[in-house]
Amino acid sequence: MKNISIILLLTIMVFTGCNSGKSNAKAHSSLTIKGSDTMVHLASNWAESYMNSYKDADISVTGGGSGTGIAALLNGTTDICIASRKIKDKEVKQAEKQGLDINEIIVSRDGIAVVINPENPVSELTLEQIGKIYTGATTNWNQVGGSDAPIVLLSRESSSGTYVFFQKRVMNKKDYSQEAMLMPSTSAIVQSVSQDQWAIGYVGLGYAVEAADRVKPIQILNKAGLSPVNASVKTVKNGSYPIARPLHFYTNGDPVGLEKQFIEFCLSDAGQTIVFETGYVPVN
Repeated sequence: MKNISIILLLTIMVFTGCNSGKSNAKAHSSLTIKGSDTMVHLASNWAESYMNSYKDADISVTGGGSGTGIAALLNGTTDICIASRKIKDKEVKQAEKQGLDINEIIVSRDGIAVVINPENPVSELTLEQIGKIYTGATTNWNQVGGSDAPIVLLSRESSSGTYVFFQKRVMNKKDYSQEAMLMPSTSAIVQSVSQDQWAIGYVGLGYAVEAADRVKPIQILNKAGLSPVNASVKTVKNGSYPIARPLHFYTNGDPVGLEKQFIEFCLSDAGQTIVFETGYVPVN
């Protein structure tokens, strides 16, 4: 009876070990990516291309905002956080308290296009004018050379890296107008602007390019009297477009396994070609 018990125990251990090995193999071939809505389209294109070449890889990409992605990295529910803003000091400190080692990788660059409805006659604004619109100091299009119509103000939610970057770069860190409608995603801003003649919003360059038949990007003047600049890959790369930023991957520690291989692909010539084709700006 004792011998039978030992045999059963060994059998259970071997079976459990085999299952554990399969589970680890499966985990090794899967990757979760979460965060910036600005980067979802790009990250999805990277993932699709990678999985076409490596059939055993399973890569899941979801949005929700940069803050959501960073929170997911801190609580261990994503392998890679995609973020359109730099991680905050308080988030780094929280990670350190949890014993995490945050690793930052710049994988692309992006311009933020300020978009309006194609039926709106306004075509250019200064950074100062846009800032006043978003802080609520300017509320009617006739105050910036347009028609006599109230401005319908659209913004991303506060968890969005684009929200934070736009507030810092365009609004000099001032508060958003209480009239601003906070939208759950970039695609929601595109849809709303395309349907409302007097709406204004801001979106990543890739989304503006993709929705060129539905929204009109505003030409931006750094200062009155200078030539206006369009949002484009060229103007972001040469530094003439004023609302531009790097896009990041964040991982816990140095990437290994599939995580490392995928990031290397994103930074490769093939991966950076996808960046350009998606409407973003390559890092090299």
